[in-house]
Amino acid sequence: MKFTSTDTYVATDDLTVAVNAAVTLERPLLVKGEPGTGKTELARQVAQSLDLPMIEWHIKSTTRAQQGLYEYDAVSRLRDSQLGEERVHDVKNYIRKGKLWQAFEAENKVVLLIDEIDKADIEFPNDLLQELDKMEFHVYETDETIRAKVRPIVIITSNNEKELPDAFLRRCFFHYIRFPDMETMKKIVEVHHPGLKDALLTTALTQFYELRETAGLKKKPSTSEVLDWLKLLLAEDLTAEDLKRDGANALPKLHGALLKNEQDVHLFERLAFMARGQR
Repeated sequence: MKFTSTDTYVATDDLTVAVNAAVTLERPLLVKGEPGTGKTELARQVAQSLDLPMIEWHIKSTTRAQQGLYEYDAVSRLRDSQLGEERVHDVKNYIRKGKLWQAFEAENKVVLLIDEIDKADIEFPNDLLQELDKMEFHVYETDETIRAKVRPIVIITSNNEKELPDAFLRRCFFHYIRFPDMETMKKIVEVHHPGLKDALLTTALTQFYELRETAGLKKKPSTSEVLDWLKLLLAEDLTAEDLKRDGANALPKLHGALLKNEQDVHLFERLAFMARGQR
């Protein structure tokens, strides 16, 4: 069971090694990297590459660890008891299974994605330590222990918005997805926009990397944004010549696909103004 790049996802050698190491060690794979570098998509591609079902748990700021295990609906049970419902006598009717429970009870191996764990409360990772380590948890309402029939492949993503606890990190295999270099990006683009003319691709990516490296940029454009930008360039039938900029305009064509806030747009407008003043 070895993960490799797929027809729709370019995995670097170090990322492939990290995924396969986590699978071999049966440890959760913690993947960090800036937004838009394909962390969530990685889990889907691992499932596709290994031909495994996938269970996705997308974390929000209000998500509690207990929700991943199960939730007991005491309110519904109270209401049903007042109405004389027969189902009220079996507490299992009011237990809602969480994503971890679903993964643990699967008859065959699955990929479990815990997406953007750093969005939750700081205690969230600690609250899942034992469950992810021992692959079991206790349901107090029914006095039963749920154990994983087959240990799932767990992939956890983080945008690095907050530090994760050391005790949690010790239980994971860690990988940081670096932003792709020019050659890797060309391979990624070829997957999404095959047959793109080399002159257009080189000019566009050169502008893209120059934009990313501009000092003072608040939000650097990501892989997903450059793919959107290239899609627009193709839709407008622009050529490498069309992309050329003069000193009067530092903003790239269709820059709204790359720059996502007014501060960064104003930064490039100031750069253009300064360039005109030096001519």
